[in-house]
This record gives sequence, structure tokens and C-alpha cells, in this order.
Amino acid sequence: MRIKHALAAVLGMVLLASAAQADEDKVFGWVEKAIVEPWGVEVKAKLDSGALTSSLDARDIERFKRDGERWVRFRLKLEDEESGEVFSERLELPLYRSLRLRGAGGTDRRPVVLMKVCLGDTVYEEQFSLRDRGDMNYPLLLGRRTIGHLGLLDVRDTFLSEPVCDDDSPLVEHDPEEEEVVEEPND
Repeated sequence: MRIKHALAAVLGMVLLASAAQADEDKVFGWVEKAIVEPWGVEVKAKLDSGALTSSLDARDIERFKRDGERWVRFRLKLEDEESGEVFSERLELPLYRSLRLRGAGGTDRRPVVLMKVCLGDTVYEEQFSLRDRGDMNYPLLLGRRTIGHLGLLDVRDTFLSEPVCDDDSPLVEHDPEEEEVVEEPND
């Protein structure tokens, strides 16, 4: 009988700890507003648990070498959700890695860079594959690598948080130790 009570007590503590953890986690909907940093451009982001790596709308993508290192040059063209203004900027960033995707249409290789995005009150440095998403509903797709840092995903709802980051906001830096590079299906 003592063992039964002890097991029930341990189980109760585990359930309470799990519930407390769930209460502490932030909850995001399957579509959220996000701010692409450091420019402060607010865009709609689709949180997609079917994709591993996040993806950002980029145009005129070119790979090149700088001082023996691999870099990528591209143009962001994003419409700011709050102001309606179109933000267009040419960027050059170090190539973090190349992503190989395989799907019904064949194999595709995409450059991946590290960039920062604000969701809720936190800035996240994440991997973003670059591709022209002009024909997609959302210029920013957040995959499982990013969603895993955010908290909980409620697939039944949208816009559960507002991006409110500033210079004092916490930064979750990219951790290369966390990654597992796998081939992904096309999104």
C-alpha cells in the first residue's frame, strides 16, 4: 500500500511539473507576425511543423567567394505588415550551409544563412534557407528548428502574440550543437 501511495505521489508531482512547464511556455499560432531584424520589417510568418529549416523570401540569389570563404548575395523584398511599405535591400552574408531538398520536381539546393527574427518579446538567431517565395502567401516560413525554441504551437489559432522586441530583448543565439543536418522534402 505504501508503494502505491508513493507512486501516486510521484506521478502527481510529475503531472504538476508538466502543467507548470506548459504554463511557462509561450504559445504561438500557426501564423504569427514576426519582425525581421535589424531592419524592423514586420511580416506574416507561417509556423510549419512539416518543414525542418526556416525559409525567407529572397530574390536575385548569387553565391560568391570573399577571402576564400563562401558567401551569398541576395535581395530582400518584403512588405511591412504595419506600414504597408515595401522594404527592399541587397544583403551579403556568409553562407552558413547549403540545403539539399528532394521532392516530386527533383532535387533543389538552397543557400542557408543565419539571420535574426523577433517573435513575441524575444529575438531568435536562426537558420534561413533562401528562395523566391513571391508566389507564396507568407514571405517567412518558420520550421521545426525555430519552433523548437519558441515554445508551444497551437495549430488551431493564429496571431497569439505581437512582436515587441527592442535593444533589451532577450536573444536566443543559434547553437550549432543542436543541429542535425538531414535532407528535407521541398516545401
